Amino acid sequence: MRIYGYARVSTKEQNLDRQMVELRKHVDEGYIFTDKQSGKDMERPQYQLLRKVSQRGDTIYIKSLDRLGRNKQQIKDELEYYKAEGVRVKILDIPTTMMEIAEGQEWLIDMINNLLLEVLSTMAEQERMNIRTRQAEGIAVLKAKNNGKGIGRPKVDYPKEWKKVYKDWKAEEITAVKAMEQLGLKKNTFYKLVKQYESN
Repeated sequence: MRIYGYARVSTKEQNLDRQMVELRKHVDEGYIFTDKQSGKDMERPQYQLLRKVSQRGDTIYIKSLDRLGRNKQQIKDELEYYKAEGVRVKILDIPTTMMEIAEGQEWLIDMINNLLLEVLSTMAEQERMNIRTRQAEGIAVLKAKNNGKGIGRPKVDYPKEWKKVYKDWKAEEITAVKAMEQLGLKKNTFYKLVKQYESN
């Protein structure tokens, strides 16, 4: 039964000191794993090492849930993993996870874990809904700016003389450069229209 700690900051310039001070109250410094890396995913060297070495009966201390990661669903998945492995996670900023459990009261740990997972599930779902709402609002704004025609680059219209000039160019009666001159198009736009025209 080992006791570990985990601390994380997002960049190399940031300082781990505050987290370390709190973790040292519960964990020997040699057993504290630290990362200076973004919490956008769980692919962090020291965290992955902690994941590998922790075993049934061990305890991991973390200052706060956001030190584990940013994504609520990923945090929930990690906590479910530790629960299945029999590893207890104690979060210093969540007092209920810090409760000392007497022998024969292991069900209390399960209850605490289940409550924490339920809260995280709700938060993760709310986060996903917020992201979808922001995306929908962003698309609506872009559509409004583009006269309701959708997003992305506006479709280029064919010049008035397109069919005739295109036909002459394909028949090799004029060069591509001449065709561009007659149509008043730049090279990129000309070949984009050619591709669009031929695909239709």
